[in-house]
Amino acid sequence: MATHVLETGNAAITYDVEGEGGRPLMMIGQPMDASGFTALRAQFPDRKVITYDPRGIGRSTRSDGRTDNTPEQQAADVHAVIEAVGGPVDLFASSGGAVTALELVAAYPDDVVTLVAHEPPIIDVLPDAPAARRARDAFIAAYQAGGWGAGMAAFMQMSSWQGEYTDEYFALPAPDPGQFGVPAEDDGKRDDPLLGTASLPITDYYPRVDELKAAPTRVVIAVGEETGNAFTARTAVHTAKLLGDEAVVFPSHHGGFLGGEFGYAGKPEEFGVKLREVLG
Repeated sequence: MATHVLETGNAAITYDVEGEGGRPLMMIGQPMDASGFTALRAQFPDRKVITYDPRGIGRSTRSDGRTDNTPEQQAADVHAVIEAVGGPVDLFASSGGAVTALELVAAYPDDVVTLVAHEPPIIDVLPDAPAARRARDAFIAAYQAGGWGAGMAAFMQMSSWQGEYTDEYFALPAPDPGQFGVPAEDDGKRDDPLLGTASLPITDYYPRVDELKAAPTRVVIAVGEETGNAFTARTAVHTAKLLGDEAVVFPSHHGGFLGGEFGYAGKPEEFGVKLREVLG
């Protein structure tokens, strides 16, 4: 693997290139960095695979004076990496990275041949968008009030809820961090990119439907078979409908491509087989 640093003027974007052969395959996440794609990357030994750390996360730094993670800025960073490695690429994008990828295709339509956008967490495609935003804001408030454990427990309660956010959901008591295996102690930090306010532009993004439909890119919205009817499954299904299509079912859950490195293992081998099939 070769690691490179791309200076953009207001950020230093670190990206990795491994392997040779075929059209380059890029894998991106948000707020996850390149380390989350170790298991999936291993399923493509015959392809040149590019991974990167979003600005301000992992090994990538930023000097733009901002802390927010906007799809537009991140799409520009991914575009710069694609230009550096030589595109176009196939692109697998996970979670917030899938939101970035949708903006990338809209803004830079010649960069990507096939996009597989896995469970993009886009609130406003949902029929219960106001309630979903209220649920999202509640885990952020829990984080601000009680720290990482409180915020993560509230996030896990929100993200695992099946179906629309109803009065029954909002009547639930605040979850005990211990119930989810996370520490209750407050470490005083409030800079987590998932639980803080930095990624509000990700979940508040709305796809540029006309540009996506006009782009030469084949856009596939993916959903995990084990995600059920939880938040990111519903956002995937409704994003696909917005684009006039149906979501393609992939093995496992929201992190179905992960190995055991984060304690939430998916089925990376099966996931890789499905991704190869969809990419063609």
